[in-house]
Amino acid sequence: MPIGTEDQGQSERIITAAFEIISTRGYANVSMRDIADKAGVVLSQLNYYFKNKEGLFKEVVRIMIGKYLQEIESSLVAEESPKERIKSLINYFRKMLKYNPELFRLLYDFTGLALWSPVFGDLLSELFKDLSDMIEKYIMKNLKMSELKGYSTKSLSRLILGAMFGTGIQVLLDDDDDLLESLNAMQVLFE
Repeated sequence: MPIGTEDQGQSERIITAAFEIISTRGYANVSMRDIADKAGVVLSQLNYYFKNKEGLFKEVVRIMIGKYLQEIESSLVAEESPKERIKSLINYFRKMLKYNPELFRLLYDFTGLALWSPVFGDLLSELFKDLSDMIEKYIMKNLKMSELKGYSTKSLSRLILGAMFGTGIQVLLDDDDDLLESLNAMQVLFE
C-alpha cells in the first residue's frame, strides 16, 4: 500500500529526528522513545514505519550514504583535472568536518556498529566501495600509469579514502586546525 502524504510527513520526521539525535548523542545513547519524542510521534509509529530500531537506523544510514555519495560526486564532476578533483575532494572533506561534523560523527558511529552487525556492515562496505570507485573513476583513471609508480588505481583510491577518513577521526577527536590542514598533504601525490 503506498504511503500517503501524511504518512510520508511522519516517516520523514522520524528519520530527521533519528538523524539529528544520533548525530549529536551517538547511537548507544539514543532510545526509540528519544526519537519518537523528538519527532513528535507516539512510539508505536516508529515500529509501524520501520519495524524495529535496526530498521530505522538502517534507513538513516541509507539516506546518509545517498547524501555523501551525491555531494562527493558533484564536487568531483565539477572539476576538470585529477589535481583539481583531488583538491575539490579535500575541500569537501574540510568543509564537512568544519561546518557539518554531525554527518561525520554519524558515519563513524555507524562504522563502529557495522563491525558487529552484518546489516550495517553491508551498507557501510558498499559506501566505502562506492567512494573508492568514485576516486578511482574521477581522479586516478585520468593519471598516466607512470605517475602511479606501479600501484593499481584501485589500491591508491582506497589509500586516499582511508587517509581522509582517518584524518577526519583525528579532527573530530582533537579540534585542531592543523589537522584539517593535513588533508592538503594528499595533494603531494598529484604534483
